[in-house]
Amino acid sequence: MSKITFLGAGSTVFAKNVLGDVMLTPALQGFELALFDIDQERLSDSQRILENLRKTTGSTCRIKAYTDRKEALRGAKYVINAIQVGGYDPCTITDFEIPKKYGLRQTIADTVGIGGIFRNLRTIPVMLDFAADMQEVCPDALFMNYTNPMAVLTNVMITHGGIRTVGLCHSVQVCIPHLFKNLGMDTEGVQAKIAGINHMAWLLEVTKDGVDLYPEIKRRAAEKQKEKHHDMVRFELMLKFGYYVTESSEHNAEYHPYFIKRTYPELIEKLNIPLDEYPRRCVEQINGWKKMRDELVNNQNLTHQRSLEYASYIMEAIETNVPYKIGGNVMNTGLITNLPSDACVEVPCLVDRSGISPTYVGELPPQCAALNQTNINTQRLTIEAAITRKKEHIYHAAMLDPHTAAELSLDDIVSLCDDLIEAHGDWLPKFS
Repeated sequence: MSKITFLGAGSTVFAKNVLGDVMLTPALQGFELALFDIDQERLSDSQRILENLRKTTGSTCRIKAYTDRKEALRGAKYVINAIQVGGYDPCTITDFEIPKKYGLRQTIADTVGIGGIFRNLRTIPVMLDFAADMQEVCPDALFMNYTNPMAVLTNVMITHGGIRTVGLCHSVQVCIPHLFKNLGMDTEGVQAKIAGINHMAWLLEVTKDGVDLYPEIKRRAAEKQKEKHHDMVRFELMLKFGYYVTESSEHNAEYHPYFIKRTYPELIEKLNIPLDEYPRRCVEQINGWKKMRDELVNNQNLTHQRSLEYASYIMEAIETNVPYKIGGNVMNTGLITNLPSDACVEVPCLVDRSGISPTYVGELPPQCAALNQTNINTQRLTIEAAITRKKEHIYHAAMLDPHTAAELSLDDIVSLCDDLIEAHGDWLPKFS
């Protein structure tokens, strides 16, 4: 029996969505869905929910929960990763509260920035443990990574883990629908080309019947900026740099040096930037799960509609050899010519029985490549810190981060990093 292994299966709603998609896919019937998580209660909840779903969908997939990670991985053809190391309490709290003491504010803190750096540093050792297990028990499996920080973790799994990996994020799928809805435009027949890095990929082309839609998009966006709305940072970036970016305004507010500034506190209000947004969402999700749990775990009539998540479509394309196009995170093997070859980039990819084939993009507009490079600098130094275990590279990563560097002195950045290392304790490996 072929096997799909889900690491971090205690992410119950996400596991339901992705593995529910599998159960609705004819080409994936008969697979074992192997669940693994270190939280036994959440693992059990996920197993029960998926069993309920298996009955209502009539799927022939077999659900099995594992307490031994290597056994969960043994013989897997596909591995889906959705872990979060350290969770909301204590690690997300640490990532937000200690920088605040230095006057450094964040919105999401899961990609770059000081929060993204430390999320990487505590996650990379776990990912490399996964890679070591996979090399032993399923070396040919395709690893589909949904865990943030996407670019760094995908890069590490490929470059240092030696595992066939693609990073998956739904920001590409929702880019056009969300933008057009916000501007009151119709998406029917629209063609788009998107490429860059994860959470900062660019809508390079957007046309309908061969007509460039950017002039109309920018006209409406400029009008929209006269009132408060949820996407003001992205519109500001587009109007100043020429291209719309895939990930949300709350994310992009902290990827650049322009928006969250102590010297211009009025920008927070003017651009509707939600500081501390991720901790707020975490608390809401924790409280929401308490209410939602019974509805899902004990629901014998649970239903599911196939979601937009790429995982089931990738596996279906490989199993059937019917090609499918995704936006995937892969190493930059000459795909984007004005970004470095050791960067992980997000580009259109074709999937079929031969696997995932990234497409050539060529040069990004120079200003877009330059903005990507500012984030790649921090990503590269974070990887260097994680692999060499040298503390100096943690400092370098933080010093090169656009938002951190715009707000703090070099000495304060070093001090902040030291405070975060101490506060993380055993969540981090030892650095020299």
